[in-house]
Amino acid sequence: MVPAEFMSDETPKLRMTPPDSAEEIARRFEHEQRAVNRQREIGLEQSLAGFRVGSVKALNAIPLTRGIEDQVTYAAPSKLAEMLRRDELDAALVSVVEPLLNDRYDILDGVAVASLGEVKSVFLAHRRPLEEAEEVFCDTASLTSVTLLKVLLAERGLKPAFNPLESYEAAKEKDFVLLIGDAALDFLFAGHPHEIFDLGAAWFELTNLPFVYAVWALRRGVENRELRRVLTETKDFGMDTLDHLIRERKEYTEDFRKDYFGWHIHYHLGSDEKRGIAKFIELLRQHGFGPVFEPRYVG
Repeated sequence: MVPAEFMSDETPKLRMTPPDSAEEIARRFEHEQRAVNRQREIGLEQSLAGFRVGSVKALNAIPLTRGIEDQVTYAAPSKLAEMLRRDELDAALVSVVEPLLNDRYDILDGVAVASLGEVKSVFLAHRRPLEEAEEVFCDTASLTSVTLLKVLLAERGLKPAFNPLESYEAAKEKDFVLLIGDAALDFLFAGHPHEIFDLGAAWFELTNLPFVYAVWALRRGVENRELRRVLTETKDFGMDTLDHLIRERKEYTEDFRKDYFGWHIHYHLGSDEKRGIAKFIELLRQHGFGPVFEPRYVG
């Protein structure tokens, strides 16, 4: 014990550093996260060396190519399917019907472009009742959406003719027109006199299951363990930085991008999505679209 005579009111007191404000903590965390994400992005640069990979240049595919954008060949879904069939690509983000109707691909497990209900960017715009549909004009780039619409209409006892849409500008003049992707969103934002038959919503109403529009199809006969790892890691990076994509992209409005990425589209290929694919296969066979092959998932 210190004797009383040696004690003084002048004894220095410890000074506590004031705690960081919530704003300072958030700013520091954001700075650290940016550094981590930049390192992940650098790690993905040139990660596809030795592989030929294709994807669509659509808003809904952006999270699945985050960090590998400059290494990917971009084309319409139908063109990507042709390139895969000619062995010009080792993997491509293609319509799910491509690996279902051609028994030469594996499907990368865990990754997809899917919806559970209204999808917003895959729809039949119609100015007359669906029951009056005799001719549907469709985007020739599409594969899955045409087949899905045929199934949905067949379930209603309808079998209209499908003809190519000559141009996107002509869409607003058609009584029945099927649009997908950014062209569909452009149509919505431009204003139109049509009613919208959303294929994602119609599928969910019919089945209570998600619908899978696109998957990574992997050409068999190619050693692709490293490619599978990179594509899975790319999807994880896209999901982890989705807020950044929503904030920085310029398509449409930020509120729409939040809803689109956060509600209408999801990127997981799990048990529910596989049940949705199985139901789609069942209906394809039931309505005479085939032959249809069982999917083979690889992780």
